[in-house]
Parts: sequence; structure tokens; C-alpha cells
Amino acid sequence: MEEVNGGIRPPEHPHQEDVVTQYLLAIQQPQGETPPPADLEAIMTDVEAVRRDMIGAGVWVFSGGLHDAATATVVRSSSDELVVTDGPYAEGKEQIGGLTILDAPDLDAALGWAGRLATAIAPLAIEVRPFQ
Repeated sequence: MEEVNGGIRPPEHPHQEDVVTQYLLAIQQPQGETPPPADLEAIMTDVEAVRRDMIGAGVWVFSGGLHDAATATVVRSSSDELVVTDGPYAEGKEQIGGLTILDAPDLDAALGWAGRLATAIAPLAIEVRPFQ
């Protein structure tokens, strides 16, 4: 595997030109207050413009925002029984606040779209990960 921008590029497929990989763009949102409605409306207008461009480019698959992490429920299997607990799986100062799934020809293309989305939601970060 090759290192790219501090990360690892997935292995090349023998017919890479024929392969489109799906990428997760996960918006990292800090715990706490959301922006005031006027600010949030401007941000969402910018996000929608990026989404429309993704659709026009044929890379958009799905996107959506998530409720606060406090609304999460975790389900796990333990010794033939399901254990259901309230709250996020991992405690942290940041959680996934939203996501976009893209069909992109390579990591560089996915990073380009992530950059457009990061600009729209600044100063929040976006984690980019390929699906297996």
C-alpha cells in the first residue's frame, strides 16, 4: 500500500480504470451547540450547492445529517443475547454529524470533493475512507 497525504491508498485493482470505488465522507462534528439558525441556513445552502455539483458530476450516492450522538443506541451480541445500550458507542469530543457517500474513480477525486464540502462547512473536518 502506498502512503498518500498522511494516509494509505488502497491497493490498485488490475483494471483500475474500470473500477469505481465508493468513499465515505464523514463530517466530524464537535459536541455542543449548533450554529445559530441564520448561520446554519447559510452553511446548508453551501452544502446543497456542493451536493448538486456532485449529482451533476455523477459521483453522489447518498448523504444525510445525523441527530446528536446522545440519541444513539448501541446493539451488540454477547453470549447468545443482544445487549442494547443508550448513547454513542465511543465517548469523544467529536462524533459523526453527517455523511456523504460518493462513487469516485480514485482517492484524489474523493479528496477533491471532500475539500469542497469542508469549505462549505468550515471549520469542521471531514474524514475520507474507501469502502472495501
